Amino acid sequence: MKEDTGIELARVNRRLKEKLLRQAPSSDVHATRIAGMAFSRAEEGNQTYTCFGKPSVTVVVQGTKCTMLGSREFRYGENQYIVAGVGMPSEFYIVGPSAEKPFLAVTLELDRFLITQLASRLPWSPAPSPDPCQGAAIATAEPDLLNAFLRLVELLEKPEQTAVLAPMIIREIHYLLLLGPYGRSLLELNTSGTQSNQIARAIDWLRDNFKGSLQVYELANRINMSVSTFHRHFKAVTGLSPLQFHKQLRLYEAQRLMLAEDKRASEAAVSVGYESATQFNREYKRLFGEPPHRDRVRRRTFLQ
Repeated sequence: MKEDTGIELARVNRRLKEKLLRQAPSSDVHATRIAGMAFSRAEEGNQTYTCFGKPSVTVVVQGTKCTMLGSREFRYGENQYIVAGVGMPSEFYIVGPSAEKPFLAVTLELDRFLITQLASRLPWSPAPSPDPCQGAAIATAEPDLLNAFLRLVELLEKPEQTAVLAPMIIREIHYLLLLGPYGRSLLELNTSGTQSNQIARAIDWLRDNFKGSLQVYELANRINMSVSTFHRHFKAVTGLSPLQFHKQLRLYEAQRLMLAEDKRASEAAVSVGYESATQFNREYKRLFGEPPHRDRVRRRTFLQ
């Protein structure tokens, strides 16, 4: 049985590689006509990237990727996937890609409404756990899940079918994820009334309001938790304290502004809510290893 599974995974993986090599012809993140789906291709390593990701699933089709979410490092490779049940600041790099063997992956944003809608269809009881879940996890793709991604990718070649079939396949992917090893955690993060969902709501609020100062007791009160319980559950889900999370949100956005919008360090600092340039420079260097201006020059040179 395991041999049959391996043969099927290899077959589907081979087809996905063919599709992604053709539809993602250069090193970049390539958006697609299917909302929420994107392809990644990388031919050079030795560079760390940062971003604030959305709840999503990413399947690696070729190569290896290392992602740091909070204080946790995730390393995953071919036919493995990472599910992020909440949006978190992330730092990642690709391991040993080349022009001959580029890193390839497909990402699909998760639909929270769809997850809760599918809860009643699950073959197990969605009873909440008293303990908070982690915000992300890695698993090996079963043939059914990988094949669903292949069919979704193939729809890009059949635009007349996309409007009808893409939502059906996306629904199937969400259902298969709920049946997978991270399914219970994924459901808890999206089920109103659970402690994990309260943390997910706090994360949403932080993402929308990171430019302002953070009063932890006010945020804990907003989601009806004591400060001590909030701290404990927030770190269990994200791997960071609320203050660390807030700081990373600011600094990642400042770095993006300097790289993508060519803002000076002083402009980026003000844009993300810093009142002190000295504090911004100190915290930026502590997180990224270099002062803002030097880091900006180095990364822009690499990208060019």
